[in-house]
Amino acid sequence: MGTWDTGPFDNDTAADFANTLDDAEPEAREALIRGVLIRTIDTTGYLTEAGEAVAAAALIAAQCPGGEPVDMTYGPGTPMPVFPSDLRALADEALARIVRDEDGLASNWVDPGDWRQWRATLTRLRAVLAPPPPSIA
Repeated sequence: MGTWDTGPFDNDTAADFANTLDDAEPEAREALIRGVLIRTIDTTGYLTEAGEAVAAAALIAAQCPGGEPVDMTYGPGTPMPVFPSDLRALADEALARIVRDEDGLASNWVDPGDWRQWRATLTRLRAVLAPPPPSIA
C-alpha cells in the first residue's frame, strides 16, 4: 500500500475508495460504506479493506458532532449523503477491529512517530463515533 501521510485518505486504497464513491450513484454511496465496514468487522485474518474502512469511518465521523471535515485533496470530491445513525456504531466497531490487528495497517509504519500519529487519528475518530452515554433524568 502506498502511504504518504497518516490521515484517513492518505494512502492508495483509501484514495481509490474515494474515487469509487465519487463514481457511484448518490443513492449507492451509503451501501458502499456500510459494506466495507461490515466486511472489516466480519473478517477473520488479514484485513484487506482496512484502509477503506478507516476512510469510511472518517466520512461518517465528519457528520457527527465534534467531527472534523474530510481532507478533500484525496477524499471524495462529491458530497456524501446524510448517513443514518446506525453507521456510527458500525464505523466504531470496524476501527476497533483495525486497532486490534497488529499485522495489518499498524505494521505499515516504519517511523514510530508516524504510527503514534496514525493511532491518535483512529482514537479521535472513535471518540467522535462512540454513541453518547445515556443521560440520567
